[in-house]
Amino acid sequence: MQPFPDALAEPLARWYTSPVPAPSSSRTPGPLANLPRPLDERERGRGRGRRVVSILGLAALVGLTVVLAHAVLPAMVSPVGEVAGAVATAEPAPVAAVATAAPSAPSDRSAVPSPTPSIRPTLPPTGPSAPPVAPAITALDRPDGYRAPVATPPLPEALTGYRWPLAHGRITLPFGPTAWGTRVVDGELFHDGIDIATFCGDRVVAAHAGKVLAVGRHFDDAMGWVGDLGPYYRRLDARHLWYELPIVVIVADGNGYRSIYAHFSDVAVHRGQTVKAGQFLGHEGRTGRATGCHVHYGLFSPLQRATFKVDPGVVKRMKVPRLQTARIDPLLVLPDRNAPPVSSASPVTDQPLSP
Repeated sequence: MQPFPDALAEPLARWYTSPVPAPSSSRTPGPLANLPRPLDERERGRGRGRRVVSILGLAALVGLTVVLAHAVLPAMVSPVGEVAGAVATAEPAPVAAVATAAPSAPSDRSAVPSPTPSIRPTLPPTGPSAPPVAPAITALDRPDGYRAPVATPPLPEALTGYRWPLAHGRITLPFGPTAWGTRVVDGELFHDGIDIATFCGDRVVAAHAGKVLAVGRHFDDAMGWVGDLGPYYRRLDARHLWYELPIVVIVADGNGYRSIYAHFSDVAVHRGQTVKAGQFLGHEGRTGRATGCHVHYGLFSPLQRATFKVDPGVVKRMKVPRLQTARIDPLLVLPDRNAPPVSSASPVTDQPLSP
């Protein structure tokens, strides 16, 4: 190959390496130079401005709300505070003032008299030294359904209208301490009623007029137990022991006391029935765990707060409550019939009410 001529190499080298002139500022603008900028470029600056304005406006609104709250709320809260204070005192509204209010309020508000506060009910004192407060006699204990407010049970000496449930029976087990008892009083086993016997099938009559509360073997709810009968009932259900209980009649005597008649062979009354003194209830029997035919007659008031303890062995075996409402001696209310004799033989008595 022949070498490139020197005469041409030098001009070409100067042309290739010569600097490119910088564009001049006085350059004539092209035809697209005056077109508007794209939309996204124009809105970019405006968006930042709008956000700043929104933040400032929100801050001003919050400040104005705080100022108004401090200025207005105290006037609105004051009456509410007064009402809340009145409610907190648990003062009942005066019923008499409401009942006698005039149909239209007087035009002069200053002339309206302030209602007299009603007298608060006197509440019983509380604490260890507070005396027990007995409930009122319920409709169950009054044959006529009247609810008499009674603070304490009537004294046995004030009870009248009683007669013997067996006309010619003998007392086989009296009321009081005995080895045959299933209750505990002053540390001794105690019989909580009297057992009267004649012969199997004798007629048993009501000792007092009243209303029948329970009949049959489901009687414990009216017996004056103090405590939960649930475990006792579950035991009877689980072991199918209901038919080993005595047949019982419980009558509310209408004077705050209840008469209990137990160990019938059959009965002739029903729950809710009103009976008269001397009315036939059923026949003398030995249902339950009894040693012979007899009637267990007990008397107690549901208003009584005193209690008898139950033999711990009976509580453990039968799952009954540890306490029952205290009983009174029925001989305190039954008429004297020339001192009916107390049998000297082995007592015909009742065992615990369930096995």
